[in-house]
Amino acid sequence: MIFKGHIKSSFIDYPNKISTILFSGGCNFRCPYCHNSSIVNNCGENISHDYIFEFLNKRKKMLDAVCISGGEPTLQDGLYEFILKVREMGYLIKLDTNGTNPLILSKLTSEGLLDYVAMDIKAPLKKYKTVTKSDLDYGDIKQSIAIIMNSNIDYEFRTTICKELLKLEDIVDISREIKGSKRYIIQNFKDGETVLAGKNNLTPYNKNALEKVCNTINNYFSEFKMRNF
Repeated sequence: MIFKGHIKSSFIDYPNKISTILFSGGCNFRCPYCHNSSIVNNCGENISHDYIFEFLNKRKKMLDAVCISGGEPTLQDGLYEFILKVREMGYLIKLDTNGTNPLILSKLTSEGLLDYVAMDIKAPLKKYKTVTKSDLDYGDIKQSIAIIMNSNIDYEFRTTICKELLKLEDIVDISREIKGSKRYIIQNFKDGETVLAGKNNLTPYNKNALEKVCNTINNYFSEFKMRNF
């Protein structure tokens, strides 16, 4: 595993747990709103595994979970072995993924190696290539959604929204595609210096504009939340 970033502790990334977040380098998507532009482009120095495991050994009494984020972690061949080592230390594992590698996702879930999965739903399927600026197999996305929804582990689906990429009706279309799922979170775009498209090029939604839509889709899920409003 190649890691390019590390947040030592988080109280919000894994629900009701204290976690540390490791960011793997590289991604097969180029979503304009992404805040991790340097990580997506695999820039900067690698974080050594010696440092990571020394850190995890020291923090056993203070941390509950390890969140593996990115970039896209499932692109890396060492993901499975890395998770095995971390689980042997007694940590819970949360995986953030874009859902383009259902084979490794199926292996990890079927073997009970994940405790929580957060999958980004980038757009309605018909708009995926436009939003991600990438070529992809729509079947992989659909398969990953099914794997997660049919698993026994905790999970969430989440969508980052901005006016330039997603219309309000797109949010309804996404909700229909994942209707019945456990948890869906809409994240309003937040501008910044590290955004892939550059600062001041994308626009968040006003909360009032979304309330009617959110009221419509709220009952599609066991739990629904909005963030960054």
